[in-house]
Amino acid sequence: MFKMADVLYAALTVFQGYCLQYFFGSFLETRMRGRWNGLYVAGLYVALRTAVVWGSPPGYEDYRAAAGTLALSLCILSALAVCFYKAFRPVTVFLVVSFQALLDISRYAAVILLNAVDGWVLDIINWCAGKGMLASEKSFGMAVKAGVAGTQLIQYAGIALLLYFSLRKIVRDFREKDYFISRTELLFILAPSAVGMMICMLLRIIMITLEDGVPKMLYDRYPILIIVIPAILLLSLLSILYGVKLFQDMVCWNREKSGRIVLENQISNLQEHMEEMERIYSGIRGMKHDMKNTLAVIQRLSAGEGSGELQEYLSELNRGLEKLEVRFRTGNTVVDTLLNMKYHEAVRGMPDLRMDADKLLLPRGVQIHSYDIGIILGNAVDNAIEACRKLKAKEPGADAFIRISSLQKGNLLILKVENSFDGRLVLKAKEEFPVTDKADRENHGIGLINIRSTAEKYQGTMDFKVNGRVFILSVMMKNERREEDGFRSNR
Repeated sequence: MFKMADVLYAALTVFQGYCLQYFFGSFLETRMRGRWNGLYVAGLYVALRTAVVWGSPPGYEDYRAAAGTLALSLCILSALAVCFYKAFRPVTVFLVVSFQALLDISRYAAVILLNAVDGWVLDIINWCAGKGMLASEKSFGMAVKAGVAGTQLIQYAGIALLLYFSLRKIVRDFREKDYFISRTELLFILAPSAVGMMICMLLRIIMITLEDGVPKMLYDRYPILIIVIPAILLLSLLSILYGVKLFQDMVCWNREKSGRIVLENQISNLQEHMEEMERIYSGIRGMKHDMKNTLAVIQRLSAGEGSGELQEYLSELNRGLEKLEVRFRTGNTVVDTLLNMKYHEAVRGMPDLRMDADKLLLPRGVQIHSYDIGIILGNAVDNAIEACRKLKAKEPGADAFIRISSLQKGNLLILKVENSFDGRLVLKAKEEFPVTDKADRENHGIGLINIRSTAEKYQGTMDFKVNGRVFILSVMMKNERREEDGFRSNR
């Protein structure tokens, strides 16, 4: 017949299996679809964990038993991760060690904190028996059993709640679950969990001491430890939880820093190309001014017999005009510079690329900084060119195009960039932007992040959708000046 303690322990083990599949499943891609993968993980964990407990030798003071049990538990967690998840990633090491550490810390912290409750319950029962409230031996025995069962229930409930909410906080704070962790970063987030796990193994070895052959708890000999040990365990638990949060804040900060560097480089490039564009415009105006003199030279040469010299001169003049050709003219120097630069770079590898900006009409009184419009269009066109390049690589005969347009509705300016692509767009749960297939996954999405952050400066937003094999990016902003950003428009 099963005892109450056995039933509670079985229930706790089942709950641990549920927590394990929830924890692993939040980070790793499952090998089987549906809920069966989680059920298999939880079921096998319960079976293997029960076998480990039954097979462990008695006597927690034996360091070899403690080390062996810990090693076996880590092997079980690792095997479950590899068999049921695509777990060949650095983060798997953190998941295995942190789960075991949180499990051990929850168990020792709850048991030690609630151990005093057991003594208080027995004192109350003895007091009641002394007052005659538990007159019979049967009633006294039932009271003792109920008190012990209630204390065990509270302890197991405390373990379950502490474990669940700790794992849940890690899952919630670890936002960049697809982030590729470097070796240094892995050591940073792994160290608190490894320390906590070692502390618990140490407690398992030294917690029970023998005095005259009688087992005795260590904190019974040193009562201050009943406060010190839980404090150490809780501090270790907090170091694990807030170590993850700090790591994620560092990842976000580095990504924002990288995005800011990219943004600054884009602004610097725009400034350089604006100077070049101004030089070209000045050249065009100079050529118009000198056109009368040029016509006079042509007339003089045509009057004589130097027709060959005339043809050479006209050819040279034509080559000069081609160098000054400007394909896109929106009236905005930054946008003209940007689009012409991007187009000529793209057609080197895709001669048949069609880039249309005829419907890109910026209102005469636009208050949005030209730099900000350039940042939005620059990142959007870069993404569009990359999508067209991938399409042409897979289907050389495919139609590659980019269409850029704008629309003004009241005080709102809407910019739209449409481009052809191969139709493959990967969107993962909890991911804001499509997943890149570039090698530099760490910095994926910076272009879209810069577009969104720039739009938000003007109380705007960014959205994207797919229509067949056409990707459509829309950016909406209020037509307002933002001088506090430190950039003045150059129109």
